[in-house]
Amino acid sequence: MAEEQRQKKAQGFPPPYDLNAKWDACLDLTARRLAYSSLAGAFTALLFFRSPVTRWASVAFGAGLGIGSAYTDCSYIFGASPPKVSSSKISAIFTGPPPREDDE
Repeated sequence: MAEEQRQKKAQGFPPPYDLNAKWDACLDLTARRLAYSSLAGAFTALLFFRSPVTRWASVAFGAGLGIGSAYTDCSYIFGASPPKVSSSKISAIFTGPPPREDDE
């Protein structure tokens, strides 16, 4: 009985409160997305651009996309809720304003 309690204490915090695991996951995610998106930007730059300035801009744009997506996913890992978008606002944008009642 006492042995089980010691093992539970030795295991540490439960998974929702284990900040070390969350930071490890976020750093791993950020490093991978930064590297992959920078490589994708570099490959795209080699295909489409001739000037060194535009090639570096393409690499920087890819790196920014990678860091941004990693930041968003890390905020979800640390407990932020995803943005809520209601479909009524989106459908109102595409269909236009509702008709007026006095235009009949």
